[in-house]
Amino acid sequence: MKRCFWCNLENPVYVKYHDEEWGIPSHDDAYLFEMLILESFQAGLSWECVLNKREHFKEAFDNFDYLKISKYDETKEEELKNNKNIIRNKLKIASSINNAKIFISIQEEFGSFDKYIWGFTNYEVIKGDGSKTTSALSDTISKDLCSRGMKFVGSTIIYSYLQAIGIINDHTKECDLYGRD
Repeated sequence: MKRCFWCNLENPVYVKYHDEEWGIPSHDDAYLFEMLILESFQAGLSWECVLNKREHFKEAFDNFDYLKISKYDETKEEELKNNKNIIRNKLKIASSINNAKIFISIQEEFGSFDKYIWGFTNYEVIKGDGSKTTSALSDTISKDLCSRGMKFVGSTIIYSYLQAIGIINDHTKECDLYGRD
């Protein structure tokens, strides 16, 4: 099978993610939150680094339960900062707690985060070719999330997020999954 050039074929976790998850539309708020948190931890790092630590993140962050994360206190924050199995960036950890609270407020406003995020494209998948790292769409969503108080949601992070959750299907033309619905 031909895959996108960026997929490290030596890493079975990465290959599985590429083949079975990346670019597939998701409407599950729990998954949408998980990917938002993981993408925010990617800032300045490689996605492969974050993906390799995903199971540790899941354990450390209570299976990405945004209700629990929104209630984390200083003790839990310190525990996360000392967890050698995850990325221990204090600003990213604090932002994940902050972003959980805002995620919940968006759910309350729109009925679900899914309705909010997919509303930007009227539930349409955007077909790409793997050549971009930002777009007018990621700029707009980033700006909106920032105005709501979210952190680590710049346009590049949001573009990656949109790819991850399937709003943008960005498999390269050389990839056998290019154009998959």
